[in-house]
Amino acid sequence: APPRVAEVRGLGVRRGPVTALRHVDLSVARGETVALMGRNGAGKSTLLGSLVGLVEPTAGSVRVGGAVPHRTPPRELVRRVGLVPQEPRDLLYADTVAAECAAADRDAGAEPGTCRALVSGLLPGITDGTHPRDLSEGQRLALALAVVLAARPPLLLLDEPTRGLDYAAKARLVAVLRGLAAEGHAIVLATHDVELAAELAHRVVLLADGEVIADGPTAEIVVSSPSFAPQVTKILAPQRWLTVAEVREALA
Repeated sequence: APPRVAEVRGLGVRRGPVTALRHVDLSVARGETVALMGRNGAGKSTLLGSLVGLVEPTAGSVRVGGAVPHRTPPRELVRRVGLVPQEPRDLLYADTVAAECAAADRDAGAEPGTCRALVSGLLPGITDGTHPRDLSEGQRLALALAVVLAARPPLLLLDEPTRGLDYAAKARLVAVLRGLAAEGHAIVLATHDVELAAELAHRVVLLADGEVIADGPTAEIVVSSPSFAPQVTKILAPQRWLTVAEVREALA
């Protein structure tokens, strides 16, 4: 089996009087893409925050690459795990793309030009002097992804990555994430986008009220849960197809 890059055992998180997570178990292997799904307030973002050290557990344990995230210095942690938040602009502070990339390389201890090369691959034609606020939603997401990837973290976390993206930008994101998984990156994404989960995820983990209520192969979980089934599955039930590509291949 591929080595595990993240292990969560019996995780509990309280925020004041609210229990955000309880008794959560999760393991993520190298090259695996896991979709965290559930309604608003289910605990998806809290679980991502625990994996990247932004949230301290009140019970249980979290380990990423053998380290305890909330006790690991940031400069070391970025080489183990990176988070692209719901608002990519939260990662972007500089006045130009070039300055963002230079800062990302310094923070990651990467060779100068590492982040800029990633941006060139993700955003062809974007100049060094472009201000991040002048980019589209999809372009800002790509820049934030390049900033995080400069450290080449084995575990990549994304929180609602397709929010605000048009179809073309979403297709480019899917291609990039597939490539990263093929290179061995583990990916965990919190999403309401059932089509994205069907396209990308090897596994789906369903959360409700801070607890894991289902964890298994994508096809099994989404087919058995009408609320999280993609349109292809709903239309062509009882066939177990998830995507248009699967239907096209079956009919060819």
